[in-house]
Amino acid sequence: MNAVGAAALFVAFLTAIYVVVSALLGTRGDSRWADSSRRAVYALCALLLIAVLSLELAFLRDDFSLALVAQNSSTTTPTWPYKLTAMWGSQAGSLLLWATVLSIAASAVLAMTRGHHREVVPWATAVMGGIAVFFTGLIAAGIAFPGAETWPFAALSPVPVEGQGLNPLLRHPLMAIHPPMLYAGYVFFTIPFAFAIGALITRRLDASWIRSTRRFALIAWVLLTIGLALGARWSYSELGWGGYWAWDPVENAALMPWLTGTAFLHSIMVQERRGMLRTWNVSLIVLTFALSLLGTFLVRSGILQSIHAFGESKVGPPLLILIATILIGSTLLIVSRLGDLRSERRIDSLASRESFFLVNNFLLVALAAVVFWGTFFPLISEALSGEESSLAAPWFNRFTTPIGIALLFVAGIGPLLAWRRVSLAGIRRSLMIPTAAAALAGLLAWLLGDAGGEPLALVLFVVAGFTIASVSQELIRGAAARRSLTGDPLLLSLGRLVARNRRRYGGYVVHAGIAVMFIGIAASSSFQTSEDLRLEPGQEARVADYTVRYVEPTESIDSAQQSLTFGAVIEVWRDGEPESMILAPSREYFSVNSQSDGAAPLRSFFEGEATSEIGRQEGLTTDVWTAIQPDLSSLDLVMTKVDRQFAQRIEQIEPGDVEAMRQLATDQGEAIARFAQFYVLNSPAANIRFNVNPFIFWLWAGIGIAVLGALLALWPGSGARRREVVSDIYAARLARELASSPG
Repeated sequence: MNAVGAAALFVAFLTAIYVVVSALLGTRGDSRWADSSRRAVYALCALLLIAVLSLELAFLRDDFSLALVAQNSSTTTPTWPYKLTAMWGSQAGSLLLWATVLSIAASAVLAMTRGHHREVVPWATAVMGGIAVFFTGLIAAGIAFPGAETWPFAALSPVPVEGQGLNPLLRHPLMAIHPPMLYAGYVFFTIPFAFAIGALITRRLDASWIRSTRRFALIAWVLLTIGLALGARWSYSELGWGGYWAWDPVENAALMPWLTGTAFLHSIMVQERRGMLRTWNVSLIVLTFALSLLGTFLVRSGILQSIHAFGESKVGPPLLILIATILIGSTLLIVSRLGDLRSERRIDSLASRESFFLVNNFLLVALAAVVFWGTFFPLISEALSGEESSLAAPWFNRFTTPIGIALLFVAGIGPLLAWRRVSLAGIRRSLMIPTAAAALAGLLAWLLGDAGGEPLALVLFVVAGFTIASVSQELIRGAAARRSLTGDPLLLSLGRLVARNRRRYGGYVVHAGIAVMFIGIAASSSFQTSEDLRLEPGQEARVADYTVRYVEPTESIDSAQQSLTFGAVIEVWRDGEPESMILAPSREYFSVNSQSDGAAPLRSFFEGEATSEIGRQEGLTTDVWTAIQPDLSSLDLVMTKVDRQFAQRIEQIEPGDVEAMRQLATDQGEAIARFAQFYVLNSPAANIRFNVNPFIFWLWAGIGIAVLGALLALWPGSGARRREVVSDIYAARLARELASSPG
């Protein structure tokens, strides 16, 4: 099966080349070549799926003759989810996933546009095919270099008996989903980018290319949002530092295309509705796609230090060349089409929806620029001064927070404005309720959260209250108007209103979700209580109005995973509350060698990777969070003594003495078990990080609301609903009911 997968992957590379050639021939007007290129994309998708299936089968049957399997799995790796998802934990596997998702997305868009955009589609197909050539070529280049990191079917000789297993940091359910979500988000932006290039080349710059690819851009945004959220949740749950966003270079690399992609999704609405911002739209999608490739580059180049990166790699330079080619070529193409991109219409009033969309664009691009500067500052400083220096989280927070607040305000006021212009009286009526809600939110934050000491947090609460009230007002007004016309109950009217215009009201729900998310970010970061404690069993400490008691140490051994876990039972109680919380944080250590091939069975656990298992209790208003770092210094002499004894035994064993090696492995296992018991009985001190994170639940809830809103906007309406005709009388009555709302 490995040979089949390797052959399919190589043929996929040749097929991608054919896609480009036939698509370019199809641009001359010969529909036969255009149809052939489309069918070739389908074939490319099938071939890449065969290659992926072959690799997955190799993982399932523990085929360690493949380097990819031996380096990322083992016989003890759980099948679900880790064996099935270990493929994209590697360089070669992630590149194959990139190419496969691209072929799936390209097949879908070509099937949807079959018979449409006859001038644009061949050029778009050529662009998508060119990207596929790059990635499949990057993978296939490994054929010429045995053992190359990009070739997923590289063979090992001799074949190892056991694999290395999955990186311990990736042994978390969220990491089975987080990477493919980000990759898919990056890849799906290829579709609107390719059609934008096709529209520029053919000068078909109306909104038709946007309508055909808008859904793919929104899918990309949803996938990136989920990927970012899962990464933040993994960081919060697994890394043991107490936060969810560290402004790490790879985190930032995923955030930047999300920001510019958000700007693109807002901006295209102006072109669809008013025929404006054409230059903005093509520029934004080019920038978004380039930033998506930049995210891929940062993970694989090793140019910046990150726990998320694969390390130094030869893949970086080709990716950088691709990014430069896309940026330079697209810029030249846009400049050559500026006359065609110019709109005859102008913004009629600053107090209009399109003007605030433009402000939204500026703010999102500015925020992406700040993140870009901070991310690449180490390289910039080294180039200018010869010394590498980096910018920490406080720098990012200082510049991104004001821009984020401004964006949140724009998200709240945008729905209140009409297209073209709105009267001053209309603005005044629309602002009354949101302004009152903002004042109430600020007052509550001041009284309940001591926000007076955090002025930016107070402003954020005020603006978030404004945005949530603004969105709620528009939903309630629309539902009330429909109720007065139909006589349906309010909730039923609301449901039918949203169902009739899912895109618009789905966007409103996204805005509300982002506002809720900002409340969670502001509260958890501004009013967090955090303290590092050093306690021995039986000791307790006071942190704010909490008492933290280290009850007892715990231990466990997972022989299958070759891991040793030292933890603690932590009892926490708060003043005035009758019941205490029992938390169980732990630290899991993974051995760097098997029990029979190393002379240091104990110390090997502490020379490899380790993960933190967080003990926490979550609530709507407070999240109590603990992590532990056992102090093992008192056990050092014991480890040294035991490991020295086993080293001497190994020297005395004759080569080929299977029985002696088997007995050695048994004795090592017993020694590890006794060492774990020794840890519990001697009860060393532990370093405990204790955090109280207020309202962090609303960070995750806000992201969930935003994703649901986006899915609502994505969900297609029924054919019957799309064909429904509203009578002139109904339309006139609805217009009168909504007259009080300029939105």
